[in-house]
Amino acid sequence: MSISAFDIIRQPIVTEKSNYLSGKLQQYVFEVADFATREQVKTAVETAFDVKVVNVNIINTPAKSTRNSRTRRLTIRKRGIKKAIITLKPGDRIPFFEGVE
Repeated sequence: MSISAFDIIRQPIVTEKSNYLSGKLQQYVFEVADFATREQVKTAVETAFDVKVVNVNIINTPAKSTRNSRTRRLTIRKRGIKKAIITLKPGDRIPFFEGVE
């Protein structure tokens, strides 16, 4: 069984903080698979977007529970995710994040 780059990189995370990171610090934030390591994330980003990765930071965010707005007793549990903050070589860009403001 071979694992493709898009099995490791699930989706980009686009927030105000990730827009700042991409604009000023050449860092991009992705949600990655739970089993992914730093080396797997690095090779997946380099093959998928044809860029040079300098550094990979991985963060495991915990699951959170929230209340439903209609009833006070019903709580909903949101799953935890694994995020990867990718630092690229100066001059490299991922065009997916370019038009997002």
